[in-house]
Amino acid sequence: MNDKVLEGKRILLPGGTGSLGKVLVRRLLSGEIGVPSSITVYSRDEAKQHQMRLDYLNQNIATDEIIFENFKKTLKFQIGDVKDFSSLSSALRESDVVFNAAALKQVPTCEYFPFEAVQTNILGAENIVNAIQQLNLQVETVVGISTDKACMPINVMGMTKALQERIFIQANMRAPGTRFVCVRYGNVLASRGSVIPLFHDQINSGGPVTITDAEMTRFWITLDQAVDCVFAAVRMAKPGETFVPLAVAAKMTDVATALIGDRDIQTQDIGIRPGEKLHEALVSEEEAHRTKKRGDWYAIQPMLPELRPDDDADSSGSDLDGEFSSANHVMTLQETQAMLEQNYLMVSQADGMASGLIR
Repeated sequence: MNDKVLEGKRILLPGGTGSLGKVLVRRLLSGEIGVPSSITVYSRDEAKQHQMRLDYLNQNIATDEIIFENFKKTLKFQIGDVKDFSSLSSALRESDVVFNAAALKQVPTCEYFPFEAVQTNILGAENIVNAIQQLNLQVETVVGISTDKACMPINVMGMTKALQERIFIQANMRAPGTRFVCVRYGNVLASRGSVIPLFHDQINSGGPVTITDAEMTRFWITLDQAVDCVFAAVRMAKPGETFVPLAVAAKMTDVATALIGDRDIQTQDIGIRPGEKLHEALVSEEEAHRTKKRGDWYAIQPMLPELRPDDDADSSGSDLDGEFSSANHVMTLQETQAMLEQNYLMVSQADGMASGLIR
């Protein structure tokens, strides 16, 4: 296996100014799976792009020398929107590998503005595939970044991401010269807009800490583990496969309890928000029979039989007995606290949230 699969490649990263995008860019600049010839962050927010550029320029002394040198040589920024076919096509013309992190991903927001989610999460993906197919672009690999909410979806965000997965998977038939794969993972620790920064703010304000349901569980991974999954898919995934990390889960009440510690702060039960599940799944029972274990990841093989060759040794049998649910892989309170401490996310750990995003 070639560990330097991105050496000399032109990378396009729609949605590259988000929490995942920032860490993905840093890891790409490190050259751990090859030094790309260019990395283009493609997004619609000029302020975030400008701040990202300044972060590298202003922190060059503290930044790893290799990362800083590669930043100066390879990192580019382009204003654009995945909903704009013309703009997106222009960016794709100069790309070998695409990591699609552009998404509308807040569950309540998608419930109140469902068609906005459709346009970004579904039509944005279709625009990528359509441009590659219609313009015969020489894109080698497209990685769609998905979520556990796409597994047996009950909310708009999950439904649109599930359709995004299907669009990318079926695209292997529409544009067979390009490999389309997906990754799917759960909650990312301290990502922008997630619950842990909310808990931090509530604790620092003296409470109460709001809990939606005492039994709610969620899968948790770090931003670097999310990028590990993306890189594993780039190196190993076959066309149409979806890579899933072997993630751990925690009860939301345990996350809140660990963060509160011995402070005199109350919790308040506010009920499940629109579109939320009590538990999440990374692999459904239906998908389990076509799921194979590859190192620290599960590879869900495509539903379409045309994308599962008969002579593929991985096309028969399964390494997963049933649904991979957050309800069945719950850490203890002590393990949850250790996870938060290891990732500098306890409220008492100064600048913990920022450390989790930048390191």
